[in-house]
Amino acid sequence: MISPKFQKWLFLLSFWMLLAITVWLQIKQDLPLWPSIAITVLTIAGSIVCAHILSDLMLAHALRQRNLKRFYSYAFFMLLLLTVYLGFLNTLYLLKYRPDMINGDTNFLSVFWVRFYISIPSSLLINGTLCGMRFYQEHVRIEKKHAQLQQAHLEGQVRFLQSQINPHVMFNVLNHIFILMKKDVEIASFLLLKFSDVLRYQLYECNRNQVKLSREIQYLQDLVAVEQLRWGNELDVSCNWDIEDNESPIAPLLLVPFVENAFKHVSRLEGHKGYIKIHCSAQGGFLRFYIENPYTMLSGKRQMNAHGIGLQNVQNRLQLQYPNAHELIIDPSDHVFKVTLVLDLGKIII
Repeated sequence: MISPKFQKWLFLLSFWMLLAITVWLQIKQDLPLWPSIAITVLTIAGSIVCAHILSDLMLAHALRQRNLKRFYSYAFFMLLLLTVYLGFLNTLYLLKYRPDMINGDTNFLSVFWVRFYISIPSSLLINGTLCGMRFYQEHVRIEKKHAQLQQAHLEGQVRFLQSQINPHVMFNVLNHIFILMKKDVEIASFLLLKFSDVLRYQLYECNRNQVKLSREIQYLQDLVAVEQLRWGNELDVSCNWDIEDNESPIAPLLLVPFVENAFKHVSRLEGHKGYIKIHCSAQGGFLRFYIENPYTMLSGKRQMNAHGIGLQNVQNRLQLQYPNAHELIIDPSDHVFKVTLVLDLGKIII
């Protein structure tokens, strides 16, 4: 594969060679070999110097500083300078070798002004072509850097999610296991096994930009099982998992904030049993995830908070990894917090 740097030099070499051949073919009939080569070399050398200063130095600096206002004045000056230079060379050429083209007018200034105006399109073509190429290169460089920053930000978010093992939840689960060990060793062992699976996946198995959907769903099921055992009869949890596209890729830890927020903020008022409903299906390349829980006014405000591993984090990741390939609806109306996510699993960006 040809590198961008090599492509740049190949384009420049081809451009200047084509321009040199064009200039030489125009004057070779009127001049001996060496004078024609000398004028061609002077024309191309002056053009290269002006175009290099304008495109590789001034334009590149202006784009990096995001300030093109000063560049416009520089561009006008370099355009004027190259036009003067080309007009001067053209005038010398005509006065010495082609006086018939100027009707015998040997006044240098009068001939120069005519050639000056005629050289303006050539100056525009040379500077415009090189500046356009430089602008494209800088645009590609900036876009590449932006993509790298987005990727680094995305990886940072995933690492942040992996590190967010809520100490309060961990303490409660371990404490619950300790209590169960005295009452029901079998249930305590099951809870410990599920909780260890949750920790293993969250810490070690999702260090990639994508994982298999089946493994992510298994992680969510383990997490829900842990929470169900932890809350016991205080919560009514109903889940429906209809997963056909088990091998489809998905961004790791994408759905867990919805589950964690539901268990964290679900209403558990005295005399009113809280509930959590989860429905997740994956068919035809699309994932449909729905979760709802009742909430009080205070818990609802907290649930809408977009800090840490909250909703804003998920929204940012969806924009980065599933642009134009997802639909997220968050509905906190009627004291019931509802989240609906539709995801095109085949359009993940890694």
